[in-house]
Amino acid sequence: MATSQLLLVQPVEGLGDEGDQVTVRAGYARNYLLPRKIAVPVTRANRKQMEVLKLRAEQRRAKELEGAQKVAARLETINIAFAVKTGPGGKMFGSVTAQDLIDRLAEEGVQLDRKQLSLYSPVKTLGKHETTIKLHAEVSVDFAFEVVSENPIEEDGEGETAAAAPAENNP
Repeated sequence: MATSQLLLVQPVEGLGDEGDQVTVRAGYARNYLLPRKIAVPVTRANRKQMEVLKLRAEQRRAKELEGAQKVAARLETINIAFAVKTGPGGKMFGSVTAQDLIDRLAEEGVQLDRKQLSLYSPVKTLGKHETTIKLHAEVSVDFAFEVVSENPIEEDGEGETAAAAPAENNP
């Protein structure tokens, strides 16, 4: 089978990072990588250009890592509590979604993308909850938040009668 030697201009998942020299099948190179300008053929000029791009990419990654570490330190100092309406027995009306959490963090000065948050299903119970926020390939933070009732929790009718019945039976 025919193969092609290419230099990647941008990272391709499962293939390599930008500036890497890769060997791929000719059809993949011809039909996908080259038309989308994801890769260029290996030549002396392209190789020199890729070395410069690799150096810039390394500097950019170091800067992104430093920024992610600063955001992680900021996230560790933030405490968030969501006040939600509850019904009898502390049952929540609605839920707390990932977008609610992102909006609240934006109010605190931390801008996140939905893809960085690993809150896959909405929170539908009161109490403390934890989610993972992936800021960088090497930096992730376990972020804790709390969901509390904005009104006092009232016991439902069954809970009150069950508690009152034993008191009436005792003389």
